[in-house]
Order: sequence, then C-alpha cells, then structure tokens
Amino acid sequence: MSAIALEERPLNLAPDAPILRAQNVTKRYGFITGCEDVSFELFPGEVLGIVGESGSGKSTLLNCISGRLSPTAGNVEFATKKHGLTDLFDLSEADRRRVQREELGFVHQNPRDGLRMRVSAGANVAEPLMNLGNRHYGSMREDTITWLDRVELDLARIDDNPRNFSGGMQQRIQIARNLVHSPRLVFMDEPTGGLDVSVQARLLDLLRHLVRRSQLAVIVVTHDLAVARLLADRLMVMKDGHVVETGLTDQVLDDPQHAYTQLLVSAVLQI
Repeated sequence: MSAIALEERPLNLAPDAPILRAQNVTKRYGFITGCEDVSFELFPGEVLGIVGESGSGKSTLLNCISGRLSPTAGNVEFATKKHGLTDLFDLSEADRRRVQREELGFVHQNPRDGLRMRVSAGANVAEPLMNLGNRHYGSMREDTITWLDRVELDLARIDDNPRNFSGGMQQRIQIARNLVHSPRLVFMDEPTGGLDVSVQARLLDLLRHLVRRSQLAVIVVTHDLAVARLLADRLMVMKDGHVVETGLTDQVLDDPQHAYTQLLVSAVLQI
C-alpha cells in the first residue's frame, strides 16, 4: 500500500477519544528530577508544543511519553491499533517496539541519531516501509521519491549517503523517514534545528498540511517560540521539570500568565 493512501486512512477512534494520555508522568535520576507529575491528553490531528529553556525537562518528558524511557512514576497510554488505549509500559517489549516501529515516529534533534549513516538517503526512507511488510521495490521507490521531493531534497542524490549531506539536508531525510509510513503520532525534538528560515517555514507548512489531511498527531519540543506559534495548537511551558503554564498557543504567547513564560516571551521580543 502506498504512503499516499495510508495518509488518508481514518483513525478508528471516537471523535472525543485521546490518542495519547499521560498521567502524573515523573522521571527521576537519583536525586535529580527530570520531569514531575505531568498530565495531559492529546487528540488526533492536534499539535502539542512543549517549550522551555535547556534543562527544563522537555526532552526527558518526550522520551518518557514516546516509550523510549521508562518513567519513575505515572502512566503513558497510547491508542494502539491492536490493544486500544493502553499503557505503553504494560506492553511486552516486542509489542512496544512494534508500536514504535509501525504507529509512531520520532524526529531527533541531531539527524545522525535518527538515520542509518552507512546506507543511502533513499534506503533510509524506504526502510520503514519494509518494516511494514512492503517488498515491492517499485512501490517503495515511488513513495521514497515522493517524500524526498516533499522535503525538497535533490532527487538526483537519492542514492547518496547521508554523510555526504549537510546537517540541514540530513534533517530533511530524517523527517521523510519518519513520515513515509504514515504514523499516527510523531514526536519531534527540535525538528527544525540546522535548517535555514525558508526551508524551516516550508517544512512547517508541510507538517500542518499533513495534520489537517490525515489527523496526524504531533508532539514537538522546541526552544523556538516562533516555531511553536507556527506549528502548535496548544502549548505546555516547562521549568525545572514542571509544567508551569498550558493553553492555546496564541493565548499563552500573547497573554502569558506565569512569570517564567513572560520572561521567555519578553526575551524573544527583545532579540
């Protein structure tokens, strides 16, 4: 089945059913708290932005709710196709890996962490399709070309190794790799890092289009409030591992209530 067809498939969820539910998620490293008592729900087609300074707990939380890092306390429930809404950490390791491989995507801040650097750009994008059981070379190459074109990669370089691309180009390949199999939920850790402003804007437009078209849910961690405003429907502001403010993106950024959020917004305005 092609990626284009997969994008248009409806989710088998009730209109008011969350695709992800985090309840009191806490992660401690000895005496150090990464994040504490974080709760929220995410719905199909929604983009949630998590913002804050370095060390605020954004990435720790992202790794916990994506199933990559076991929380010290709390639950992370995802509406899987096979099990319905269930705690990711109640699944067997094999089932959790299957869900991560087939239904989720994760875009790393450093694209080298999300790519296989010894195979071509095209092979990187095609691999998730193979993991879904696709063995038709022509179909996979067609979908791979479609997605590399969407992220504006020179198609003449489809067989080049990612090591031969710039950091920004590598990030485009990683984004294509994470969207080609039409996941239901994508986690993004600083996805536009290393991209120039014009490419960043086009990628954000692409992601917003995909959300509207396919009910793709996205959780994006970013320190860039401009990216958060363009992409996120709703924001959570984190400081010292805690959520200090949450609300609709424009509401939070235009009328911040917490002193820390006010500081973040004013720092951007002064640049």
